[in-house]
Amino acid sequence: MTEIRDWQGMKDMSARLLKERTGETVEAWNRRIEEEGFKDKESLRAWLAERGVTGYARSLLVMERFGYPDFLLASADELIEAQYADRPRLHPIFEVLIDAAAGLGEVAIQTRKQFVSLVSPRRTFARVQATTKDRVDLGLRIDGQQPVGRLEPAIHDTMKLRIGLAAPEEVDDEVLGWLQRAYDENS
Repeated sequence: MTEIRDWQGMKDMSARLLKERTGETVEAWNRRIEEEGFKDKESLRAWLAERGVTGYARSLLVMERFGYPDFLLASADELIEAQYADRPRLHPIFEVLIDAAAGLGEVAIQTRKQFVSLVSPRRTFARVQATTKDRVDLGLRIDGQQPVGRLEPAIHDTMKLRIGLAAPEEVDDEVLGWLQRAYDENS
């Protein structure tokens, strides 16, 4: 089963956290914030922190007051389209990787502005990013695995390994094996 997620899920989660932690809805907080008349994000953040509103819930309320970035309002398809707009020849690599991930088990596809995360029921196990005009990187979370062969070191804090792909046919049995291992170890 594959689920495609965009930022709406993050917004919903943030609203749920706000309600759980404070007992008040986004709408109730928005009314309080409006009454206070904040002119800048910093003073609103400080005011919310004094009231125990931090993290995702605070970020949500700041965006509610001062506006959401365009990428947070975009659909998953719009985000993916934008990632490959100036490199359309790489989009088929993305498609092959997403199709492969769908066959691994329960996988959620979490779209972001610059990459797509592949998430098992437990946590993120891979990420797909059009890193250059000529390469898509498949970042993999495989703890304890050293770079070997096509598996290269990556700078991402949780995806410490990556495989660079320049064509769909490079998504071969070796790549699929590493993807499966990352899924299995993080499910």
